[in-house]
Amino acid sequence: MTKSRGGDEEREETWEHFRELVNMKPAELEKWLASERSRSAGQHKDGGESTGHASGRRIVEILRAKKGDLSDDDYQHMRKVVGYIRRHLAQRPSGDVEDTRWRHSLMNWGHDPLA
Repeated sequence: MTKSRGGDEEREETWEHFRELVNMKPAELEKWLASERSRSAGQHKDGGESTGHASGRRIVEILRAKKGDLSDDDYQHMRKVVGYIRRHLAQRPSGDVEDTRWRHSLMNWGHDPLA
């Protein structure tokens, strides 16, 4: 674990935004990630796992970790998650979003817009 000097304030802000936007519990997110709808959402590289699905697995690890054990790399990923969720929420489609790829993609990143 590497701790950057002067980064405590930034880390705290990142932590707060992450905890505010990631509204799925680790077990709930794991169950979602095991579903076919989860695996089919998002952008897939070379037919493999989608970026969001891989991120979701990492988010579960971060949620289960003790705050003091999080590394700079974890905080970097948390900032990426916060940015993705904010951008994606701004693109909300009209109408019922319950069974949309938009919602499923967000859920891969740990945010259920209907929660």
